Amino acid sequence: MMKETGCKIYPSDAKYVLITPARNEAAFIELTLASVIAQTVRPLKWIIVNDGSTDETEAIVQKYCAQHEWIELIQMPPRKERDFAGKAHAFHAGYERLKSLQFAYIGSLDADISFEPDYFSFLLKQLEGNPRLGLAGTPFKEGTEMYDYRFVSIEHVSGACQLFRRKCFEEVGGYRPIEGGGIDHIAVLTARMKGWQTRTFPEKYSHHHRPQGSAKRSPLKIRIHVGKLDYALGGHPLWELCRVIYQMSKRPFIIGGLMIMVGYVSSMLQFKDRSITPELQSFRQREQLRRLKAFFINFVRV
Repeated sequence: MMKETGCKIYPSDAKYVLITPARNEAAFIELTLASVIAQTVRPLKWIIVNDGSTDETEAIVQKYCAQHEWIELIQMPPRKERDFAGKAHAFHAGYERLKSLQFAYIGSLDADISFEPDYFSFLLKQLEGNPRLGLAGTPFKEGTEMYDYRFVSIEHVSGACQLFRRKCFEEVGGYRPIEGGGIDHIAVLTARMKGWQTRTFPEKYSHHHRPQGSAKRSPLKIRIHVGKLDYALGGHPLWELCRVIYQMSKRPFIIGGLMIMVGYVSSMLQFKDRSITPELQSFRQREQLRRLKAFFINFVRV
């Protein structure tokens, strides 16, 4: 057993590690720090990667590192752009620091979420109970809105927190550095293509404190980006049409869905490169068409 002054006792055989790329997260990162410190099963090691922050992120994390030896801060070189390629590079810098340790599970954790003290013990229980489960996570809430899985399915695991079985993570090859985003989605798809199960467990959820995309874009620009990302990640046109129709029923009514379609169609007409391999694109589109077929069969039956 290990002890820390003023902290709970936790097992010395902790089986998981965490990596958090953080860039200008001073407004929320203490919520994440407090949530991890309060876990009933703490990580063996938690690497927080300061990815060129210009706010107080570094100072906040350093304060917690001084109090908890299992939390470590590493620095990335300064960079101007806030993009997802940088996040992937930061994550892999953290993984290099951890890969010599003995652990069974590795988690990617955003620096702007919070959750209950039994959050990771719950996810570990799911992974321990199913050897075929390569990746586990939960939904997240933004304000009072819960992430909607109808157009990604319960097999998708949000990038806010992804807990991988180590073998699965290594077979996937980690996160690909793609500037436009979708690095978490590609990891989930690749895991399934390689025969692993992936699953979101709605029994738990996290709170996401920064609205998605708010660091760089207005609400309508976010939706255009969603459409572009759907195209880049190999989404089938029929699937996208159904998604657009559904999004028209949500605020901002009509125009929100139309902006998603603008993003998707504009990328299609410009013959933009896809962010995924042809093999992974075919796999994704087969999954989407199977789900649409099942949806319409159930709809007719009702």
